[in-house]
Parts: sequence; structure tokens; C-alpha cells
Amino acid sequence: MDTALPRLKILGSGVHLVRPPAVIEVIERWVGEPGPPCRRVVVTGFHGIWEAHRDPEFKAILNSADLWVPDGIAPVWVARLRGFRGVRRIPGAELMRAFFQRANEKGYRSFFYGDTEETLAALRGKLEAEYPNHRIAGTFSPPFRAISPEEDDAHVAMINAARPDVLWVGLGLPKQDRWIFEHRDRLRVPVAVGVGAAFGFLSGKIKRAPAWSGRCGFEWLWRLAHEPRKLWRRDLLDGPRFVFHVLLELCRIRKYD
Repeated sequence: MDTALPRLKILGSGVHLVRPPAVIEVIERWVGEPGPPCRRVVVTGFHGIWEAHRDPEFKAILNSADLWVPDGIAPVWVARLRGFRGVRRIPGAELMRAFFQRANEKGYRSFFYGDTEETLAALRGKLEAEYPNHRIAGTFSPPFRAISPEEDDAHVAMINAARPDVLWVGLGLPKQDRWIFEHRDRLRVPVAVGVGAAFGFLSGKIKRAPAWSGRCGFEWLWRLAHEPRKLWRRDLLDGPRFVFHVLLELCRIRKYD
């Protein structure tokens, strides 16, 4: 855990209050000072906080990460209510673009693990056109089923042989963060970042919400309208429950460890 960055506890989860330039500086430092173990970056908002609240084991995994980036407006609103100013959300796709811009100057290497072969092919095409000096060390779409130990070993060996500076994992939460945690000692990669659906956004396979909706805190509504089957339970059931418990914490009616 990077103790130099300010953190905010929400329902027992420690979210770092950072801006994109600071995150990129930290990642660059880690690239220049590689482990082991592999440094872990969590990128999630209310969804990750709520899953951590419901599962203490998962909360321990997220809280033990080296950096927790607030993807989503909920942590930002809570931070502002607690007196923090200048805090902003950092969606996974935005974080990736900020890194690729720096990588385009310095030739950093990325490996992309997750999503579909079609999405990864589209992502490669986009990045090679927009960031020609950023090097793609490799891409891989793991099968959408249980993976055998032999397959798992082969995946790790493939990633290590590619020697990326950053491993981007798009398996969705909580799967991606569990995967990174469980493989942290075997990955010979300076940094691994779980970015959820960001591969789809950057590849153009998933349409992103207008920028104003994200700034106003309504991107979740945009995504719900476009992916109702996938998101209705999270947004319409878990969302209100999350708000209720955060209000209890803000009003000091209940304490969350």
C-alpha cells in the first residue's frame, strides 16, 4: 500500500484520493523499481466498496492493494462530504489513456489479459494507430470457463515471457482483483491493474457515456440504459443499499471496520 497518498475509509475500504497525473507518476516509479511482488492497482467505485462490505475476505484483498483508484462518483461525493476538495473520479479507460500518452513518449510495454478476442483485436488496432510508440507486449482472451492448473501456469508463463511493464486485466470485478492477488507472487511484471470493462470502451465495442454525465455523476444511468440486464441488480438494488450504509457511517450512527 502506498502510504504517501491520502486515503479515505468508506465502509471499511481505503480508497486513495488521487488525480490521474499522480497515479501515472506512481506507476512509472514502480516500473522503474520492479518487485517482486507485482504491485497491484484496484480501479473501482461503489461496486467494489459494496462487494468488499459484503465479503470480508474480498475487502482484505482490495485493502492490501498498493493503490486503490476511485472509478466512480460515489467515493468522490463521500470525500467532498467529509471536507476533501479537488477530488475527482478516474475511470479505468481514462487511467489507461493517461498511461498510454506517457508510454507513447517513453516506449512502455503493455499486456492485455481478459475480454474477447474480437475486443482485443479492436483494442490493438486503436492503440497502435493512436499511440505508435507504446508497445503492445501481448494480448490474451482466457476461456469463459474454469481454467485448469496447467492452463493457468501457461497463461502466467506467457505474460512473464512477454516482459510487459504493465499488465492490464479486464475480467470484471471481483474476478480480476482476485486473479491479480492470487498470482501476484508468480507474475514477473512491475504493475498489474484491474480495469473492468475498459478494454471495451477503448476498443469502441462499448459506447461510453458523454463526458458531462460522468462529471455530474450520471454515467451509471447511461450504462444502465444501455446494459440493463447486466447492471440492473447492481445499480437498482445494491446502489440504494450502499447509500443507506454510507449515510449511517457519515452520521456516525454505525461504524464500519
